[in-house]
Amino acid sequence: MTGTVYKSTGSWYTVKTDNGKVYECRIKGKFRIKGIKSTNPVAVGDLVDFKLETNNDQETGVIENIHERQNYIIRKSVNLSKQTHIIASNIDVVFLLVTLNNPTTFTTFIDRFLVTAEAYGIRAVLLFNKIDTYNDDELVEVKYLAALYRKIGYECIGISAKTAKNVDKVKSIMEGKVSMFSGHSGVGKSTLINTIEQGFSLKTAEISNQHQQGQHTTTFAEMFDLSFEAKIIDTPGIKGFGVVDMDKEELGDYFPEFFELKSECKFNNCLHINEPKCAVKAALENEEIAWSRYKSYLQILEGEEEHYRKNNYDED
Repeated sequence: MTGTVYKSTGSWYTVKTDNGKVYECRIKGKFRIKGIKSTNPVAVGDLVDFKLETNNDQETGVIENIHERQNYIIRKSVNLSKQTHIIASNIDVVFLLVTLNNPTTFTTFIDRFLVTAEAYGIRAVLLFNKIDTYNDDELVEVKYLAALYRKIGYECIGISAKTAKNVDKVKSIMEGKVSMFSGHSGVGKSTLINTIEQGFSLKTAEISNQHQQGQHTTTFAEMFDLSFEAKIIDTPGIKGFGVVDMDKEELGDYFPEFFELKSECKFNNCLHINEPKCAVKAALENEEIAWSRYKSYLQILEGEEEHYRKNNYDED
């Protein structure tokens, strides 16, 4: 039998088949996936093959095979430094909720999010929320930011989770897909999800005190079916999307506007910093690339973790 993993609680996995039947499944013996040192070999979103067995009149499943993943999101396992924890797999689209204030979403955070989505091979959509609360100057700022990211190729939608403005556009993107929502606490994820699906209650972006202190707490993702042929993955306890480990040489590949120019650089391993005849630096000087994006690139390259709390485009 074949089904999709909807929930993982460590040793048991809730698997749903195409005909809507749900089975509690486990893994038989040691289960290793080639090339991935993971604390959890099976993740929410995985398509798995399993066989049924009956013990004490109770029917359960044994997972025997995991289908190839189109993508997956990982984070480091704190207790086992060389291993990773797969949060979820086979995600079609991830939405980042952005707010100008209350709370402020800074450009560096947006860029880190987009880099990670690119690295995972997941389509990213920016949702500029709370547009019903902004004055004229703030709306101009939102339009400027949206234009900046649209130029790169990202879809940007101005929404109000509270008044449901443009929520239908979000729903149309979600139809027939597996979605995830991300963003700082307070940007309106819960409100938006509950507007999308009336009466639906998700614990979105609830970060435990333990997690904030950097201690390892086991958090389990869970997939939910929505009423309009859409699925959503909720990841309680996980603050947004951390930047995955990547080589310095490949970071520029996850900035689409840099990658487009890469072949025009003199050196094929150009880091776009001090190298001669760098096409990215030339485009930057000609204002064809946003300085805020380049500053974000340098900060990620240098591993400056604390700089996501500032707006790069505000600086000279």
